[in-house]
Amino acid sequence: MAYRIDADVCIVCGACEPVCPAECISVRDDGKRVIDEDACVDCGLCAEVCPVQCISQID
Repeated sequence: MAYRIDADVCIVCGACEPVCPAECISVRDDGKRVIDEDACVDCGLCAEVCPVQCISQID
């Protein structure tokens, strides 16, 4: 399992990036974040700190 960011909901606050222990969140050209699903360790810290709940677990 891994997590995914809904770019349509993301407000570009950047709260998720510094809490990721796998450092698998990167910034797209438009400033929105994206998670490398293969590198994600499924800890859920990014989802916990997201103020708009745009990060969800995927199967």
